[in-house]
Amino acid sequence: MGTGNVTILGINGHVGRAAARAFVAAGWKVKGMGRADRAPIAGVSFVLGDAGVQSDIEAAIADADVVMNALNLPYDKWDKGRAEAQLATVIAAMGHSGKTMMFPGNVYNYAATDRVMVPTTPQRPETPRGAIRVRQEQMLERASKAGLFKTIIVRAGDFFGPDNTGDWFDQAMMMDVAKGKIHNMDALDLAHTWAYLPDLGRAFVKLAETRQTLAPFENFHFAGHFVTNGAVMAAIQTASPRKLKVTPVPWMVLQLMGIAMPVIREVLKMRYLWQNPMQLSDPRLDTILGPNFATPLNDAVAASVGHYFAKDMIAA
Repeated sequence: MGTGNVTILGINGHVGRAAARAFVAAGWKVKGMGRADRAPIAGVSFVLGDAGVQSDIEAAIADADVVMNALNLPYDKWDKGRAEAQLATVIAAMGHSGKTMMFPGNVYNYAATDRVMVPTTPQRPETPRGAIRVRQEQMLERASKAGLFKTIIVRAGDFFGPDNTGDWFDQAMMMDVAKGKIHNMDALDLAHTWAYLPDLGRAFVKLAETRQTLAPFENFHFAGHFVTNGAVMAAIQTASPRKLKVTPVPWMVLQLMGIAMPVIREVLKMRYLWQNPMQLSDPRLDTILGPNFATPLNDAVAASVGHYFAKDMIAA
């Protein structure tokens, strides 16, 4: 069980909250830093801090063995060096500490033509946003190989989980559930990589607990659920107490919305991720996590959509 202290930077974000819950469940002493304690998590000590202020981060991580860097700028604020600058502040705060930083990665680093990505797959980003992620990981690799601290990257697919909002699953697939409709992102027979957040959080814990056996810089791929759009639609329908109609995502409507909404405009640039089946694979991580680690798809989806039906959001 718990083997130390962990500080979660970005405690209010998707992966930050999932990791915090998993570390608490495993018996760790957990701190969470953010600009506000928006939704307190049992067992997490909140630390008020600004991720742009090095001294705030230093204070928050002072007694941490592991630092979970779950910081993420708004989707339309990554450019102009801002994402790299935020990470540089964290790296400076880590100093020559020998601590372990955990960093959530994604598939943006890879080309749309890549079909199965393992940790050694060459990174050929498709978009400027992907190039930013590559540069961030290179920053971490340089710092870790210089002996400043360890880095463990855990790359995962699109998030979904209980009460999770503000992602594709919530804002696109489930956005019309109150009207009795759910949306498939593309062809029903196309596969996509998903990360069930409670499972991903447990994966971070498992790697944190084995950090002493790992190299200074590690890049793991969390397989999650690589399943067709049709399988996800079917799982949602199975979990629903009422009939749901499956319809395509209204991409044209989203494009029109993007004219006035910068975040949606930037999100739409990543549509290629839904048009190409890109699978994460890592036999080494699978061995570390052990057999039957993942929550079955139907159970994970049911836990993720239950609150929609509990609130009676679907019209009769």
